[in-house]
Amino acid sequence: MQNRPLGTSGFSIAPLVFGGNVFGWTLDRERAFVLLDRFFEAGFNCIDTADVYCAWVEGKRGGESETIIGDWLAARPDHREQAVIISKGGVNLETGRMDLSAEYITRAVEASLKRLQVERIDLYLSHWPDPTTPVEETLRAYEKLIEQGKIAAIGSSNIDAGQIREALDVSDREGLPRYALHQPEFNLHDRAGFGPELQQLCLDERLGVVSYYSLASGFLTGKYRSEADLSKSPRGKDVAKYLTPRGMRILDALEEVAAELDAKPAEVALAWVIAYPGMTAPVASASTLEQLESLIRAASLKLPLDAFERLDQTSRHGRE
Repeated sequence: MQNRPLGTSGFSIAPLVFGGNVFGWTLDRERAFVLLDRFFEAGFNCIDTADVYCAWVEGKRGGESETIIGDWLAARPDHREQAVIISKGGVNLETGRMDLSAEYITRAVEASLKRLQVERIDLYLSHWPDPTTPVEETLRAYEKLIEQGKIAAIGSSNIDAGQIREALDVSDREGLPRYALHQPEFNLHDRAGFGPELQQLCLDERLGVVSYYSLASGFLTGKYRSEADLSKSPRGKDVAKYLTPRGMRILDALEEVAAELDAKPAEVALAWVIAYPGMTAPVASASTLEQLESLIRAASLKLPLDAFERLDQTSRHGRE
């Protein structure tokens, strides 16, 4: 397993990122420690989180994921130099609205640093676009935070090619820090978030790409094939939209390739993303050691070219 450069950030990561959205939601502190220990033991080194994780859970306020990761880092000081931490901000935890203003971002980074119990966040991403704040204001805030050593590199998430182009142009014109990483939604079923224009821009500008929802909220594991299956996990309610003829064709193709390679559908789905041109690594989460071992196998699974292309064509075919 070979590490890949994380864009122009100066960091390199293994081709799979642990998704911290489950910490404090489907994974408590004790079990999170067990899974993170195993993840790093297997040679992986990058964790993705955000200050808003997991505010969508009743009784949670946000910050729970970062807090668990911070406790783990504090308990495992030898891992801090090895670990690459990606966090995101811009969802105002007080108002719920998007807020990339210099004032809010500065406060958000300080709060994340305290929860993570680190002096520096390796990659800090603007989580969602904020149409009310000029991109130059946000970039100038990041410039100060980088100068202060509080973040090392910056990136974007959930914006399109035109918005990234604008941000890069502002950076170049004003001499401000450039985005080094982009985080889109992307998987075998949902491809619009990393379409051809954005893919080419990331390749041309040497942006790292770390995709989220890489298993389509668990749909690409193959365990959801009917409405009756949706109760199998807390994330089941997010899967109903995939129960279409196109979704079933994708699952059938995944299971066919998985049988040929003696692998699980989820492993094949992740291996396809890992092999996709321009992709640095997918983000994937696990709530059990069994799930994590499957993710670990996915990072070493080599898809034959014909299998990659079969999946690619099936995924491109039809909207329903």
